[in-house]
Amino acid sequence: MLIIQKYGGTSVANVERIKAVAERVVKTAKEGHKVAVVVSAMAGETDKLINLAHQVSSAPREREMDLMLSSGERVTCALTAIAIEELGHKAMAFTGRQMGIITDDVHTKAKIEKIAGERAKKALDDGYIIVVAGFQGITESGSDVTTLGRGGSDLSAVAIASALNADLCEIYTDVDGVYTTDPNIVPEARKLDKISYEEMLELASLGAKVLQTRSVEFAMKYEVPVVVRSSFNDNQGTLVTKEDEEMEKVVVSGVAYDKNQAKITVMGVPDKPGIAAKLFKGIADAGIVVDIIVQNVSSDGKAADISFTVPRTDTKKTLKLTERIATELGAKGVDIREDIAKISVVGVGMRTHSGVASQMFETLAKHGVNIIMISTSEIKVSCIIDAKYAELAVRVLHEAFGLAES
Repeated sequence: MLIIQKYGGTSVANVERIKAVAERVVKTAKEGHKVAVVVSAMAGETDKLINLAHQVSSAPREREMDLMLSSGERVTCALTAIAIEELGHKAMAFTGRQMGIITDDVHTKAKIEKIAGERAKKALDDGYIIVVAGFQGITESGSDVTTLGRGGSDLSAVAIASALNADLCEIYTDVDGVYTTDPNIVPEARKLDKISYEEMLELASLGAKVLQTRSVEFAMKYEVPVVVRSSFNDNQGTLVTKEDEEMEKVVVSGVAYDKNQAKITVMGVPDKPGIAAKLFKGIADAGIVVDIIVQNVSSDGKAADISFTVPRTDTKKTLKLTERIATELGAKGVDIREDIAKISVVGVGMRTHSGVASQMFETLAKHGVNIIMISTSEIKVSCIIDAKYAELAVRVLHEAFGLAES
């Protein structure tokens, strides 16, 4: 088998942990497998580099940021290869460029367009363990280094697994699988043996920190089997794979929460065709991702309030832009709330079972939690609530849907 193993920042946080990773990798190779390793920067290293840049400039150029930030993974990559060699196995370190990871030219959040990988394939055939610096690539012209955004090493690993036709992609992190919710909030949370790509994608996009959203999208598109495991023990992880009949029998698989939310309301917008399009086109052109949208029309039908949510990290940028657009549209004003959270229940079984939304609403009401906004899809129901009730909501919903350890 060809196995891709990805190790996150906490797994390679220092030399001792890098040596432990090397031992795990060599053990896999000794079991008769070809192994390609993808590593993140050491824990805290990326933030350290960002802070250094902002000590020099309040608005450093993204091209130079990418060049600098890519260095963290390169250091870990080289150290891991050295540690593997020290254990007596041949190893070869690859940067994103050497791996042939070609991206578009959008700095700090580039998208992978293709992976050549010929040199890596030859090294694997020659008996080397290859170690690849995650989170980075190179533009088509080869002139600029790019990075893939936060969590980009997950995406690197899945994309390399697809390009090399790997049999399995193992994502090693500081948790030993995907749980029904955050065990820090609900100690009784249960680890799932397997979960569908769609459920994992929803959970990742809704606030679960186990896998990066884009990596799950890539895995689903190219049907790459992914296992989430801990680098600190040998426990069986969670398999992320195609949906099967057994999965559909479980109505709700997990509860997610996200406190990185802000609600912006444009008040007194003229209720006529094209207004919403102008508002959201301007926001989209600025690269801001809008989540939930609700429009309330006044009783006379002449005006409307439009509310929407964005990541709290984009609040200032969105507010400034929205206020300008609102003035152009003749709106009465703009309001903002940052003390909110998004609570979601997810499960492919919702497609064939009714009553999930009503049970969710009844549970929240029973515990005095007011719902501000609602969003639904085939396999999820999300509610915006006051942030102070987020953990309470997670606990009571987890219990209401019977997700605890049996």
